[in-house]
Amino acid sequence: MAEPWFAARRALSPRKRLILSILSFVLPLALWSAVSYSPLLWHPEVLVSDPGSVSYFSAGMRVDKKVFAEESAKAQAAGLPVPQGEPTNPVYLPAPHEVAKAFYSAFTTEPRRSGEKWLHESLWDSIQVIFWGFMISSLVGVPLGILCGTYDAIARINEPFIEFFRYLPAPAFGALAVAILGIHDAPKIAIIFIGTFFQQVLVVSNTTRKLDPALLEAALTLGAKRLALLFRVVIPGIVTDLYKDMRILLGWAWTYLIVAELIGTSSGITWFITQQARYKNFDNVYAAIMIIGIIGLATDLLLAWLGKRIFPWQRSV
Repeated sequence: MAEPWFAARRALSPRKRLILSILSFVLPLALWSAVSYSPLLWHPEVLVSDPGSVSYFSAGMRVDKKVFAEESAKAQAAGLPVPQGEPTNPVYLPAPHEVAKAFYSAFTTEPRRSGEKWLHESLWDSIQVIFWGFMISSLVGVPLGILCGTYDAIARINEPFIEFFRYLPAPAFGALAVAILGIHDAPKIAIIFIGTFFQQVLVVSNTTRKLDPALLEAALTLGAKRLALLFRVVIPGIVTDLYKDMRILLGWAWTYLIVAELIGTSSGITWFITQQARYKNFDNVYAAIMIIGIIGLATDLLLAWLGKRIFPWQRSV
């Protein structure tokens, strides 16, 4: 009997999981391709190849279909040369092959103005901001979360304020961060910290509370002191779940990157995206956005691979 595709709480076979994982990327790409290459689906504009007698048309110009039809009708009625063109999408929706080319050209095309950074330099700036913001957040948030999950007194004195503060949008502190920390990378790192720290404490404390109380009771019965309880019972008991939490929280840090880089001096991948949009190089914009996703996914896959080797007894890490 064939294994069903939809079975509650039952894992699919590796082959089916691979097929669905591939389809999760193929289906959006197929939709994007259909919208880009099939004139019957959308294509609300016309790319002018020959302006004909229309004075304000020029070759390579994109005009609304309705406007093009009206001007063509006027020229035809007057016996003048009719403009020529083909249906196209707006400039902000490049075709997949154009974005694919941009993955190479964006790295090899020299910046237009002196002083502007190459794409790889902008990416490196962003990676450093993410690294330091998340590292500082983790160095403080993880220990505090473990303590809150272990000791109710520490939770009561910290979590009410943290619950309040986590609803405050991190970008709201942008001006304050610049005033205190200057205009370079420090305020950007601070925004990543604010965006992840408070969530991190609550997630880690919740994970810590899921530890089997019987383990704590057994350790206390055997005479475990506070430090031994933390380092020999609590942390080993939650380490695999804590590792999963950190992978998820790292993804949250990436979501704050664009907002963080709008603060202070222009730098990082956000600056590159903004500049390319200003030049109407939307193929580069899409490529840069996708590069962020690729780096994030690659990092998560690497962490998952490392988790299977660090924690071989739990393969689902």
